[in-house]
Amino acid sequence: MKKFMSVVAALSAIAIPIAIAGAAVAGTKDDPAAQQAALTRTIAKLDMAVFDAFNTCDVPVQLEKHASYFSPDVEFYHDTGGVTWSRAEMIESTRKYVCGKFRRELVPGTLKVFPIKDFGAIEQGTHRFCQFGSGRCEGLAEFVIVWENRDGAWRITRVLSYGHRPNQ
Repeated sequence: MKKFMSVVAALSAIAIPIAIAGAAVAGTKDDPAAQQAALTRTIAKLDMAVFDAFNTCDVPVQLEKHASYFSPDVEFYHDTGGVTWSRAEMIESTRKYVCGKFRRELVPGTLKVFPIKDFGAIEQGTHRFCQFGSGRCEGLAEFVIVWENRDGAWRITRVLSYGHRPNQ
C-alpha cells in the first residue's frame, strides 16, 4: 500500500504542474500580445519544472518526473553526444552521464518562445552546466525544444542542444 501511495503521489506531482501550465494559455485568444506573454510564461514554468527534476535526477522519483515531460518517441540531437531516438534511451543516458554530476541553468534573458499553430511551441535559449563537485559552471550551449500541447498536456517532442563550449 505504501508503494502504491508513493506512485500516486509521484504521478500527481507530475500531472498537476503540466495541467496548470496548460491552463495558463486559456482565455487570451482575443489579444495576441497577451497570448504570447501567457505562452512564454507557460513554457518558462515548464522549462523550470523539467530542469528542476533534471538537476535532482539522482533521486529516482525526480528522474521519473523528468522523463514524464518527454514524448515516448522524443528525438534528442546533441552536437557532441549524438542522437537518441526515444525517451527510454534519452533517460538512460541522463541517468548514466548527468545525475549527480552536474546541473543545468537557463542563462537569464536568453529564453525565446514561438507558437506553433495547432501544435504547441518552440523554446529557444542558452543554458550553462555547473559541476556539483566544483560548483563551477564550466559549459555553455544553445538549445531548442519543441513542445506539443495535446489537450492541455505539454510534452517535449524534439530537443536540439548544440554549440557546446567552455563558459568564459
